[in-house]
Amino acid sequence: MNTEPFGKVMAAMVTPFADDGSVNYGVAEKLAVHLIENGNDGLVICGTTGESPSLTWEEEYELFQVVKQAIGNQGKIIAGTGSNSTQEAIAATQKAAKLGLDGSLQVVPYYNKPPQEGLYQHFKAIAKACPDLPIMLYNVPSRTSCNLEATTVAKLSEINNIIAIKEASGDLEQVCQIRRLTPSSFAIYSGEDSLTLPMLTVGAVGVVSVASHLVGNQMQQMIQAFNAGNNELATEIQLKLFSLFKILFATTNPIPVKTALNLQGWQVGSLRSPLCALQLDLLEKLKTELKEQNLL
Repeated sequence: MNTEPFGKVMAAMVTPFADDGSVNYGVAEKLAVHLIENGNDGLVICGTTGESPSLTWEEEYELFQVVKQAIGNQGKIIAGTGSNSTQEAIAATQKAAKLGLDGSLQVVPYYNKPPQEGLYQHFKAIAKACPDLPIMLYNVPSRTSCNLEATTVAKLSEINNIIAIKEASGDLEQVCQIRRLTPSSFAIYSGEDSLTLPMLTVGAVGVVSVASHLVGNQMQQMIQAFNAGNNELATEIQLKLFSLFKILFATTNPIPVKTALNLQGWQVGSLRSPLCALQLDLLEKLKTELKEQNLL
């Protein structure tokens, strides 16, 4: 079995908006192609960075189709179809599965804080309802207030189509435990750009990245260098990009990365309320960093 089922670098793609606040599907098409041509093996559509909490299911479903048509078979497409309602997640995932996408991202249920058995039953039900669609779990306790524990991940990895996790707990010990308890065919992806290289050292295979909107080729080069045993080059790239990683998460994602793309001329638009524009002091720091990285 492929230990990198979705490749090494996947961009958690932003959702572009037009001036009237509607989804700008035309820019989404162009951005998707650009990302695939610049270091990304695939795209996660309608995840956290895509502002999924403020998108309608209809907008999300249209985005899945638009991006699929834009990149064809040139890259993997993972649909963010998770929910804190099991039935809602099943319905959204079943609908997305009909589009011929490569997988589904399933976030840990947020707000209702289920116990570990509830999390297990939630993901199991989704997987069983969509047996032909590969599933990537998404653990991000800073947003969901609920941590998907390593032992629960291990149980879920026994289900045939649950094949990967985007692990964004920031806990390297937990990553070690997941790697120790799951089969080698179960893929661990970093959910935090700054921890990609450290996570590779304990068994991760890649990253679902925000920074790869801007430095996808460098992220790809870093992982390939690590895999080739060139730890010196991998570390050099990690340290060079570290300050960029930090400014991109200096406030709520995706505010900084969307601002950076607009500064580059991408016209991805504003953010949907309750997210708001980047504050002026951070804007100046972001501009400085982009210039230092030769990204402006």
